Amino acid sequence: MELTLNSSSSLIKRKDTKSSRNHESSSNMSFAKMKPPTYQFQAKSSVKEMKFTHEKTFKPEGEEATERWEKLHVLSYPHPKNDSSVPVFVMLPLDTVTMSGHLNKPRAMNASLMALKGAGVEGVMVDAWWGLVEKDGPMKYNWEGYAELIQMVQKHGLKLQVVMSFHQCGGNVGDSCSIPLPPWVLEEISKNPDLVYTDKSGRRNPEYISLGCDSVPVLRGRTPIQVYSDFMRSFRERFDHYIGGVIAEIQVGMGPCGELRYPSYPESNGTWRFPGIGEFQCYDKYMRSSLQAYAESVGKTNWGTSGPHDAGEYKNLPEDTEFFRRDGTWNSEYGKFFMEWYSGKLLEHGDKLLASAKGVFQGTGAKLSGKVAGIHWHYNTRSHAAELTAGYYNTRNHDGYLPIAKMFNKHGVVLNFTCMEMKDGEQPEHANCSPEGLVKQVQSATRQAGTDLAGENALERYDSSAFGQVVATNRSDTGNGLTAFTYLRMNKRLFEGQNWQQLVEFVKKMKEGGGDGRRRQLSEEDTTGSDLYVGFVRKSRKVEEASLV
Repeated sequence: MELTLNSSSSLIKRKDTKSSRNHESSSNMSFAKMKPPTYQFQAKSSVKEMKFTHEKTFKPEGEEATERWEKLHVLSYPHPKNDSSVPVFVMLPLDTVTMSGHLNKPRAMNASLMALKGAGVEGVMVDAWWGLVEKDGPMKYNWEGYAELIQMVQKHGLKLQVVMSFHQCGGNVGDSCSIPLPPWVLEEISKNPDLVYTDKSGRRNPEYISLGCDSVPVLRGRTPIQVYSDFMRSFRERFDHYIGGVIAEIQVGMGPCGELRYPSYPESNGTWRFPGIGEFQCYDKYMRSSLQAYAESVGKTNWGTSGPHDAGEYKNLPEDTEFFRRDGTWNSEYGKFFMEWYSGKLLEHGDKLLASAKGVFQGTGAKLSGKVAGIHWHYNTRSHAAELTAGYYNTRNHDGYLPIAKMFNKHGVVLNFTCMEMKDGEQPEHANCSPEGLVKQVQSATRQAGTDLAGENALERYDSSAFGQVVATNRSDTGNGLTAFTYLRMNKRLFEGQNWQQLVEFVKKMKEGGGDGRRRQLSEEDTTGSDLYVGFVRKSRKVEEASLV
């Protein structure tokens, strides 16, 4: 497939119109040899005061807040126009770095970054895969492919968000390639299958190490938290001169898909299908042991032998089960007991990982962030079943996001939330969805906790409706505005004429603090560079092409 910059109304036109997977990277690309725009973005460094709560819950033992830390991770992204400007990043393909540890299609990547810079985006996001970097053995790290990318990003004057991806790639929405956990970790899992999440039927999930063994030295003498810490420390040592500069943000992966949640709705092998409620993931021996200990500590020993027996199966709807139906077990004394433990374990896991990351990256000037999943189906029911199985204790009677927001705030970490592009009216009625209601709740929770909020789109979208919804969410006065937005994802379709124009318009509106929400047409004569000199491209009759293989 070849991408060509020519004189048609499409900025970048595909000669082969056959559709491709939304997360695949470009293969053969051709861009015009033309003088890049000479404009520059004025960047101002601003420091925001960070509020810290003094919660007793989840505070690491022996850790004291210091004045040095209070000034850490609070540098905002450059806002060239006004304080309400929201920088936009674009996710790079999942296979940006190959399994052999090299940058994938570097010439095509270079051309793509040039185009993104011209469109006015702040930077790009890339996954630093545990399964790639530490695949050759414990503490044997290979960062070379990422080093090449970082230098390329810096050359184009862009910023980089790097995700510490401790999960498997493959088996979820949009996964276009397979990157398993490191081979030596899989070897340990084969010896001890309880290292991974397990459902009530005994089905094991290899996406992520079970948080039940966070503090147990099950990985060749190290605990999972120690392994993650060593990985992050290696990254800091390798790229110390870039962190806080071109590397503007470190996002800490805390579960499947990098999100702080349980793998309650796995798509692999048809296990789960939307809008199923999912299943609780608490049946490995480490989680069972924790549940038993918790039950004994509150004087309910009999409740610690197993998870709920009436919670149904992955593809069920809430009313199919005794646990999640309108007046089900979720609202009983037992239901509250179980959910307090189940969600509490997830909060503890996030607290440990963020405390570890804070210790590693303290003093670098880079932002720290973490991702929370936008589980919007069955949000309009009383039990919020799909959120419960994922570990978010959010029901008609209980706010599940304020405790998460407070935990993020404790560490000065930005909460990155998904499904920002979705509207309630676009969802099927039987799924009882409300992505808009969910986003508003999270906005309110982060504002109440004093936590910065960033966003992503959950699905591949190029239409003005989706972009407009993000703009509207950012402009809402009912909760937090966004400190940054990361668009999912760079691929061939993004560079098609109409899609590209929609992105450029969106970036402009976010830079202007959301604009007035009205669609603004690109100027035919705009040569500022922010529209990627569209007028020039359209008027060109002959373009010399440089094939990037």
